[in-house]
Amino acid sequence: MDKYGTRPEYLWARWPNYAILRRADNKKWYGAILDVPRERLGLTGTDVVDVLNVKCDAGLYAFINGENGILRGYHMGGTWVSVLLDGTVAREQIFALLDASYKLVGPRKKVQ
Repeated sequence: MDKYGTRPEYLWARWPNYAILRRADNKKWYGAILDVPRERLGLTGTDVVDVLNVKCDAGLYAFINGENGILRGYHMGGTWVSVLLDGTVAREQIFALLDASYKLVGPRKKVQ
């Protein structure tokens, strides 16, 4: 809220723990917080893990997809990744990915 002016939105009664993060200026999503069974992510275990889905540019996606704790975006197309929020990924890296996603979905600058 302090940095982006965003309040999480809970859009689905069926998934009350799923929240999206949307830019105020253009209403585009820059993040989604989900609780997902590990097996749906291709991980071992049957417990549920919290993930943050963020958008990446193609170069970053190719570089980080598959890193420990960073997976192909769960239920998202294109260049989204799911970041495990279980301590696998450093907090600083999570915030950097969130910042990049926020900027990436921002308004496009007009070319003159």
